[in-house]
Amino acid sequence: MKILYLGPEEGTAIQRIDAFRRLGHDVFVADVGLPLDNLPAPMALTDAWIFRTGCLGLDWIAERWLFQHIAGQTFDVAFVDHGDLVNASSVKRLKKIARVVVNYNQDNPYVPRDGRKWRLFLDALPYYDLVVTPRHSSVGPAKRAGARRVLEVRFAADEAVHQPMSLSDADRARYAAKVAFVGTWMAERGPFMLRLIERGVPLRIYGPRWNKAAEYDAIRAHVVLGPLNGRDYVKAISGASIAIGLLSKGNEDLHTTRSLEIPAIGTLFCAERTSDHLEMYKDGEEAIFFDGPDECADLCLALLQKPDRIKEIADAGRRRVRQNGDFNEELLGKIVDAALETKADA
Repeated sequence: MKILYLGPEEGTAIQRIDAFRRLGHDVFVADVGLPLDNLPAPMALTDAWIFRTGCLGLDWIAERWLFQHIAGQTFDVAFVDHGDLVNASSVKRLKKIARVVVNYNQDNPYVPRDGRKWRLFLDALPYYDLVVTPRHSSVGPAKRAGARRVLEVRFAADEAVHQPMSLSDADRARYAAKVAFVGTWMAERGPFMLRLIERGVPLRIYGPRWNKAAEYDAIRAHVVLGPLNGRDYVKAISGASIAIGLLSKGNEDLHTTRSLEIPAIGTLFCAERTSDHLEMYKDGEEAIFFDGPDECADLCLALLQKPDRIKEIADAGRRRVRQNGDFNEELLGKIVDAALETKADA
């Protein structure tokens, strides 16, 4: 099929683009953020305006660029990644040149955490043929906001990217860790990490914004500032004996991409105990789960004395994530099939 992919060629989006291509589809990419990046204003100011106002007064620029970029083409599927820059007019116009128009949003536009960021998405919601969310808590709000059909899925790891990796000596010097956390600082995460360190957990933290933490002076020796993407992210997970997964409370997460990526890479997954995680893995056999920092510390410290047991659990977790099929190719196939079924039933 010919697929129009509205999203950036970076981050997890490029993994989905590549997965579509591995499935044999002809993918045409349109990043509607590009014309907004090139406005005659500082990018930081433009980004702040888009986030705080929901692209107020600028969405016509993205719309004009999009339809100039795809002029004269038709598609089987228009796949909108997130859609915070795609207005209702664009979705209605896409429906004239694509059999189905799908929105896949990994964020949570139905909670107040991001203010007005999702204004355009919510306005356009009723016009999509299918809206896909990885959160059970978003299904009801999406329908109440006007979504015609909602498909609940899990997040996914990527078949090509998230695999065990052999590290060079230089990589091990940089990424070897007993316990690692890879992720952005959030206010609730600072006290959690500080408590692990106070308990003696040999912790390394990778990610941006940790210098904003109130606890930074106490934890800075354990922090490697800056984002990790692509192979560097996989190396950091591969270099750890145990990798911690935390959730965003403001996003109502019960699992995240880390919940699939860490086991797929082959590292022991240590995460918050939630209904999603308990459905995905056997606690203590395929992953380990905790209800707070002290239980997390207890589990990590005990397991670090048993490296063979760490490997057993990590190997079982990798088998389970593969058994569950929580990877991009299966996810995207499921979404496309559901979208075409929706069109056939209309």
